[in-house]
Amino acid sequence: MRKWLVLLAICMGISSVSTAAPAKDPRVLLFSHSTGYRHESIEPGAATIQALGTREKLTIVHSEDPNVFSADGLKDYDAIIFLSTSTDPKKPESEWFQGPRRDALQAFVHRGGGIVGIHAASDSHYGWGWYQQMIGAHFAKHPPGTPEGTLTVTDKRHRANKGVPPTMRRVDEWYYFDDYDPRSTLLMTLDPQSIGEKDVNPNPVSWTREFEGGRVFYTAMGHTRETYSDPNFLNHLAGGLAWVLKRK
Repeated sequence: MRKWLVLLAICMGISSVSTAAPAKDPRVLLFSHSTGYRHESIEPGAATIQALGTREKLTIVHSEDPNVFSADGLKDYDAIIFLSTSTDPKKPESEWFQGPRRDALQAFVHRGGGIVGIHAASDSHYGWGWYQQMIGAHFAKHPPGTPEGTLTVTDKRHRANKGVPPTMRRVDEWYYFDDYDPRSTLLMTLDPQSIGEKDVNPNPVSWTREFEGGRVFYTAMGHTRETYSDPNFLNHLAGGLAWVLKRK
């Protein structure tokens, strides 16, 4: 085949032929370290996300070592998934993003790296305002248990909602947030009355945002083990990851 291309090039008066190397699959760091409440869904979630990576032609590397957050540790990654990476708001020492690790994450975002936050990624690093700004909100509270609620897609055209029904009923632990940034693109909301709450205002569940050079997708879903066998959730997650990676 190579010889044929060379002969063709000679006939067409082209001095040389270059063959482009095949594009590599994007590399994604799946990070699930937690020093606050440890979710039982982390292990099955990590396994499912790694399988999702195979489906979506992504190379996903799972780690729970905070030392990966260094200039060298992040240099080969295109996106980071924070899977329920909680810290303890009553214990500042539980926050692993300190010093050079903060610098590494900020540099990653500033060079255009993608960020995906799942569930308790918003219940993390209360002592670092930049982190809250990146995610777009901080966890404040949740009603007891994991009631079944009604979700509504608010942006049907967004990549993260491809293959997701316009409304659906789901069981999860439903977060309320402090300081939700309204400049985010809201993707999905919860009807609080559907879970027995008095509030009539739709509660943010998933959103995206452009932040300091990078892209961020966050979803509050993901508390239960069953979430990671829900095809609607997995399509939502895959679409959000595709968006932060700037894939079509």
